[in-house]
Amino acid sequence: MALPILLQKKLLQKLENLPMRVLVTGGHGFVGAWILKILHARGDEPIVFDLHDNARRLEVLYPIGQTPQFVFQSGDVTKLEDLLKAIDSHNIEKIIHLAGLQVPTCRQNPHLGMSVNVGGTLNVLEAARLRRDMVNRVVYASSAAVFSPAEAYPTGPLADDVPLNPGTHYGWFKICNEGNALVYHREHGVPSVGLRPWTVYGVGRDVGMTSEPTRGLKCLALNRPHLINYGGWQDMQFVEDVAAAFVACLSGDYKGPKSYNLRGAVVDMQQFLDAVAEVEPASRRLLSFKGGQLPIAWDLCDRAIQTDYGPIPAVSLVEGIRKTLNAFRSLEAEGRLDKNDLGA
Repeated sequence: MALPILLQKKLLQKLENLPMRVLVTGGHGFVGAWILKILHARGDEPIVFDLHDNARRLEVLYPIGQTPQFVFQSGDVTKLEDLLKAIDSHNIEKIIHLAGLQVPTCRQNPHLGMSVNVGGTLNVLEAARLRRDMVNRVVYASSAAVFSPAEAYPTGPLADDVPLNPGTHYGWFKICNEGNALVYHREHGVPSVGLRPWTVYGVGRDVGMTSEPTRGLKCLALNRPHLINYGGWQDMQFVEDVAAAFVACLSGDYKGPKSYNLRGAVVDMQQFLDAVAEVEPASRRLLSFKGGQLPIAWDLCDRAIQTDYGPIPAVSLVEGIRKTLNAFRSLEAEGRLDKNDLGA
């Protein structure tokens, strides 16, 4: 006998509110640390899957001595057996896949970039296929680097499905991942969602082509000058907002194997520095930029993800800068600010 509709809805709501067991590959990375923090605050059960157990990016998100004890599973995404072991050992229901190499590494060593970024993502999808009785969704990191330069498109915000022709190995690797995710869904029913961040900034961002704005804020917290090595337009996205988008896509009604644009504050570099100066006027004598436009379209429409998995709110650029700068200053006062990315 079928259950009454009201009872069905109540049972579904109860199931949706149960803690999720989530494998986070690259969990000790920048975005991964923020995702772990959000999942833990929600009462979910994240499992960190990473090559190393160095939790420095995670620890600075908590007061001294108050970092939760997250379950850690050592593993390499280029090894399918490592992923299967993690899924089986921890009864994983969902995967957030972040493990990958950034643009500079992919440029310098394309074969290594392919092995990790493409081979690793294939392994995540294959592991989800082999464990379809357990894993019910994969949310993976694509990138705005899949887009062509802005001059290839008409003016105005660009939808998720415009033609893609990036200028980097990294961008093409991400396109390959998006295509493979589509095939895994069509042929095997693996549910996946891809997200395309642009310039993600905040505490913990210390590597990658677009890490310069965060590095500038760190230097400002130290009263040091810093020259940002590129200019032009970009989409500034506060890391906590990006992390929240990944978590939002873990649950709710599945809308199919799509890749979604994210959107924060679309500004040129001078407008970014003006926003920094609104928070800290001393930045006008300390921060500057030199260089041209990164070859990636910056005006991207996020209507699709807001419709399918939203609303996903975002802080203002000024507020995100203020939060980041205050956090850096607090960490410096506590002797916990990592300066390794600033060089001499």
